[in-house]
Amino acid sequence: MKIYMTTGTHDFLKTIKDEHPGETMVLMQGEDGLLIHESEGDSVFSSPRTYDILDSSGELTEEGFVVCNNIPVTDEGRPLFEYRFTNRAGLVEEVEGFISIRVLRPQSSDTYVIMTQWKDEKSFLGWQESNQYKKAHAKRGTESGIDNKKDIFPRSSYVTKYHVTTI
Repeated sequence: MKIYMTTGTHDFLKTIKDEHPGETMVLMQGEDGLLIHESEGDSVFSSPRTYDILDSSGELTEEGFVVCNNIPVTDEGRPLFEYRFTNRAGLVEEVEGFISIRVLRPQSSDTYVIMTQWKDEKSFLGWQESNQYKKAHAKRGTESGIDNKKDIFPRSSYVTKYHVTTI
């Protein structure tokens, strides 16, 4: 299973989505418009960013708030990074307002994406304040934390946030 992403204006992306009603697609708006396409087949986009889905939970829906943690990883760091995320505790799924998660391996860049979908922004903020979040990130800043493995991260990670749109 793969996720394909493309960016553009809301109207342009909505046209693409409307032309493919049988496909699983979610249209979002943040600083830019983003359209994601989840499929076992080929992308319908002309120039997609392509990701393999390493881990997933929940179904993508046409509602809510999406947070993408974009994490650059060196080639040498990929096995450790993927091991950590494919063996995650699954605590995020316990939080009220959680809809879905996708752990995405890039096919043509070094930046992995951890994409979570929430009922609304308040649900995401609730996750960040939850005991599950504290437990999931308990090793952060410690010797055994993956963030302490500086040689696997070539540069800083960054977060992008979107509101799902249906109009």
